[in-house]
Amino acid sequence: MILTINCGSSSLKYQLYTSDLSGVVGKGIVSRIGEACPYIEHRAGGRKIRQDVEAADHRMALRVAMESLLHPEWGAIKDVSAIEAVGHRAVHGGDIFVESVLVTDDVIRQLEQCTPLAPLHNPLNLHGIHEARRLLPGIPQVVVFDTSFHQGMPAQAYVYALPYRYYAEHKIRRYGFHGTSCRFVSGRAAEVLERPLQELRMVICHLGNGVTIDAVAGGRSVDTSMGFGTFSGTMMGTRSGDFDPGLIFYLNRTLNMSLGDIEATCYKESGLLGVSGVSNDMREVVEHAIAGNHRCSLAIDMFVYMIKKYIGGYAAAMGGLDALVFTAGIGENSPYIRARICGGLGFLGIEVDDLANDAVDGACAIISPRTASAATMVVPTDEEKMIALDTVHLTAGCGDHSRRSAQRVEAAAG
Repeated sequence: MILTINCGSSSLKYQLYTSDLSGVVGKGIVSRIGEACPYIEHRAGGRKIRQDVEAADHRMALRVAMESLLHPEWGAIKDVSAIEAVGHRAVHGGDIFVESVLVTDDVIRQLEQCTPLAPLHNPLNLHGIHEARRLLPGIPQVVVFDTSFHQGMPAQAYVYALPYRYYAEHKIRRYGFHGTSCRFVSGRAAEVLERPLQELRMVICHLGNGVTIDAVAGGRSVDTSMGFGTFSGTMMGTRSGDFDPGLIFYLNRTLNMSLGDIEATCYKESGLLGVSGVSNDMREVVEHAIAGNHRCSLAIDMFVYMIKKYIGGYAAAMGGLDALVFTAGIGENSPYIRARICGGLGFLGIEVDDLANDAVDGACAIISPRTASAATMVVPTDEEKMIALDTVHLTAGCGDHSRRSAQRVEAAAG
């Protein structure tokens, strides 16, 4: 079987796939890692359990996940020998990693070099890799990078208007993130539309606690909202999104904030949380806005406005738009936010059927009327499936079990 591990900022998702990736025999999420009252939600064998756990860090969270997969009552496997390979998500591969790779000691050292590029996420991804190697010694492991899907962007999209030597000598450039999600979603959208991916111009709105707006033309990322780090682009749960970099100098000189304080503010205290003063969870912000909280209403207005600007800009950059696709936690589950974003974009061919929008139930759905010139869609993301696919293909030569897995996946794919 193939195990995927996805370490987020305060969560750890895991899924255990059958060897041909046709089914999931066990999955779950450990939430609120390092916070008060961490808990696990686990599913296997038709059972679902939720219980409080000890998870001060992601290493502990992975041990909790493995204990659940091996549990005599609600587990999915009897022994770790059933696991043939492990796939990990890593947020930032810098300019070193342009595609998924097998984990080696050298790869880990290179991944550690990328840590300053994604200080919120890369250390946590490394914790997951280290603990998985300790718990599952000798089992081949793969790391899949969020940045890799964006490596084909044209230079005009990824080079910053700084002295060119910073790019040439230090590889300071736009990298982009959530590429694993955008790669999966763009392919699924083409399948649902029954059109070749190579013909489509899409804007993918990955809206969760982290947000990426991605322009995908012909199946390739051609521009993306996040840049060198993971707080640029649109505002997010706790991250600021774009602002005038002159503010950094102002905060440092006038308010005597250290660079560390400014970084913490941009990553952890801004976005929906910073503006609303209530929460980084869009559900709570919407609830308070409806109840009359002005700052929550402002936070929603800003969130919607920033995303609209990216959609319009990317449609212009691609010379038109064939599909607007919503995905991830907010994108998949908030009809209200989807409708707000689409409002006023009729000039791009974007329309929303209110009944279809409200009826989305967790599956792929087209929420635009048939008369619309551009399709508006909801496509649930599945980063874990992409990680599993890359893991099977990269471990095909690592042993008899993995080779047979690769053959079964090829057979299942027809």
